[in-house]
This record gives sequence, structure tokens and C-alpha cells, in this order.
Amino acid sequence: MNFAIVGPGAIGSLWASSLSHAGHNINLWSRQTDNQLTIQCDNHLPLTLPNNDHQALKNSDVVLVTLKAPFVLSGLKSLVEHIHSDAIIVLMHNGMGTAEPVSSLFPNNPLLLATTTHGAYRPTPQHVLHTGKGNTQLGATNSLGHQCEFIVDVLNNALPTVEWHSNIQQALWNKLAINCAINPLTAINNVNNGTLSQQAYQYDLQQIINEVVEVMHAEAIAVEMQALTKTIQHVIEATAANYSSMQQDIAHRRTSEIDFITGYLIARAKHHQIDVSFNQSLYNSIKQIEQSW
Repeated sequence: MNFAIVGPGAIGSLWASSLSHAGHNINLWSRQTDNQLTIQCDNHLPLTLPNNDHQALKNSDVVLVTLKAPFVLSGLKSLVEHIHSDAIIVLMHNGMGTAEPVSSLFPNNPLLLATTTHGAYRPTPQHVLHTGKGNTQLGATNSLGHQCEFIVDVLNNALPTVEWHSNIQQALWNKLAINCAINPLTAINNVNNGTLSQQAYQYDLQQIINEVVEVMHAEAIAVEMQALTKTIQHVIEATAANYSSMQQDIAHRRTSEIDFITGYLIARAKHHQIDVSFNQSLYNSIKQIEQSW
């Protein structure tokens, strides 16, 4: 199949390499102006792939969008006329809130949402390391998307394990809950994930979780307080040496995904008239740091 990877950062480069090695045709869309980019995953041979090629994009069967959430809509707006109406669009990023505007932008395209736990790191722009094997969950957000379950087999063959989720909102909310707990705290305190296992952070974590669970219940998302707390603690321990994406963004003075993580939670809480003042204070702190630049 023909795949376009929009936003070939760490995760995008990992998928580009995996899909290419599985025999698919890959083209990239990035901020780089070169008409070709080189990607080397781990110790595999380097791949040279077309970049910003309009004809290759028009011929793409699948457009995998791995841009960070704040850049998804602006990135895709410039590509609307070059994406075929039959192309499957897959959004794969942290946070929530991009599906509705993207669906309005591409009303005739199948739209899928994805969440992945694969770890990837780019020590250089050309080299990506697969730092942790995980799984990817995929699901539809419109009626055309529900006809595209076959894509699971294609993706699973390239980078297992990939599963179809009949209620992708459940999977996305589970990931959002983890991100709400870990990302702002690590960014504000400039610490790695494992530091949050210390006693000093347990009160903050529980306040976040209490508010998240209330909003998830209002959204009709199945969640149990004790189970979610256990999951978050497990992720903190399993990724102890890692720095969250938000911590990295704030440390390097880049726009974070706070509007699509804690910001999305706050928006849904407002809709249901739920008080999430603790998460609001974390959101405000991140915004104050960003505005201080």
C-alpha cells in the first residue's frame, strides 16, 4: 500500500521504517524542505524516502498523521487539496480534541484514531531508536472508518501488536487519564516519570485521578478508581527512567500538548459542570511557563 507519514518525528519515523521494511511505499511530509529524507531505525540499513511530494501524497491509500496535537489541524489544512477522498486518515498522537475539526476538514474520508504505547527516541533527525515495544489500538470515528478494520492486519504485520477497538474513545480516555497524571507534574517539577512514585507526589496524583474519574463517568467511559490508580502507578514504575513528552517540551521551550490533555479534560468537565480545580491549577501552571518565554 501507499502510506504518507505526516510528521515524521520519533513515532512517525518508527512507523515509516516499519512499514517500509514490510514492503509498503512510504512518502513523508515534514517541515524539512529537502525533497528526500533519510531514516535509520536501530541498526537497520538507512532508508531514503520522498519528502513533501504532492503526487505521492495524492496516491496515498493511508495518511498516518503523527504530528503533535497542537499542529494537527494547521498541518492538514495545507494538504486538503492533495489528499484523495478515498484515503484513510489515521490520527496518532497524545491527547484528544482533534478528531472533530479534522472530520469537518475531510468529511468524505474514512477517519481512524489510534493510540500506541511503543517507545521511540530520535538521538538525531536521521536516526530513530525503538526504545520499547508496545501495542497500538485503532478505531473508527466516522461511518466510513468502520469499514476499514482491515487496516489492522496491514499495520500489525509491520509493527505488532495492533488491535481494533470497537470503542476507541475508551482507549483514548484511558491514555488521556495517564497523561493527565504524569505529564503536567513531570513538566512543572522538571523530573522523570519515576520521581512521581515518591511519597511527596502521592497526594497530587490522587487529586488528579479523583477529578479525571468523575469526568470519565460523566462521559459514560467505564473506569474504576482503584484500577486506574494502579495502572498509573504501574506506568510510572515501568517508565521510571523516561521523561514525559510534556517535560521535554517545557524543558526545550516548545509548545506542549497541554490544551489537548489537561485542557481537553477541563473542557469536558465544564460541559458537565464538574469542578476540576486541581487539574485547572496544573493547566494554569504550564500555560504560565509557556507564556513566560
